[in-house]
Amino acid sequence: MISVVIPLYNKEKQIERTLRSVFAQTYTDFEIVVVNDGSTDRSAAVVESLNDPRIRLVTQKNAGVSAARNRGIREARGEYIALLDGDDEWKPEFLETMTALTEKYPQCEVFAGNYTQVDCNGRQSPTIINGIAFDGPDGILDNYFTVASQSNPPVWSSCVMTTKDVFDSVGGFPVGVRSGEDLLTWARIACRYKIAYSRLPLAYYNMGEGYDFSNLPPRNQDNDDPVGKGLKELLKMHGNTEGLSQYISLWHKMRASVALRYGEVGETFHESLTALKYNHLNYKVIPFMILAIMPASLRKKIISLRNYM
Repeated sequence: MISVVIPLYNKEKQIERTLRSVFAQTYTDFEIVVVNDGSTDRSAAVVESLNDPRIRLVTQKNAGVSAARNRGIREARGEYIALLDGDDEWKPEFLETMTALTEKYPQCEVFAGNYTQVDCNGRQSPTIINGIAFDGPDGILDNYFTVASQSNPPVWSSCVMTTKDVFDSVGGFPVGVRSGEDLLTWARIACRYKIAYSRLPLAYYNMGEGYDFSNLPPRNQDNDDPVGKGLKELLKMHGNTEGLSQYISLWHKMRASVALRYGEVGETFHESLTALKYNHLNYKVIPFMILAIMPASLRKKIISLRNYM
């Protein structure tokens, strides 16, 4: 059996659609563990209204998405755990494809697939996944950081399946981290385990307004950068891992872009220079520094004309 773990916080308008995408799976041996992380809207009531025996609704005080995922993982009874956020959706063949990967690649512990991005206006776009080192529709993703440093995240939390032991081995998702907690978790896992990967787009990532560069992110970033510190710890332990330095550079480029949108000039420069430290060829941060020193009105106008993320 597969345990589908869904962290839920104030998604009353999306959660029914998300759950119905699970009900529509061609592989049907699953349970659904919904962790209501202190929602203040009708999210839990919507889940209960579906009255499906495959759903277990667990309620806790609001503690953040990492705590909710960790709680769901602890509550899971299945051999495998598949995560799905409360506003994302699976295509009907997702679980069936993941199960097929477990059979085709028994040497792997993590199973993931490609996905489709959906912006705040409902427009769909394919991910950019570059540098995969195998041919054909699926294979072993043995150069995770090389791919991740030049692509959209190849492993994304709503399109992956693994075991409770894998999560436990890295301490689960880091609690208290506001942004990038999933990126750090998958990086830790990628350093330890083999990943079987399907090129097929198997899920829909509903990105929301914060992923449009002209809008502020949905969550401000952590001041002490626990994700960056965690990635640098991985570099110390796994320094020979292909692409890891470039991935750290990408993380700081992402932080620079957030700082720029918040008008934090010094932080934009700091993060951009750190990105260049770990990858001297990461010239995409140069426009951030140029934009940061422009008058705010001009900066906003330029940002509205072009997406610099």
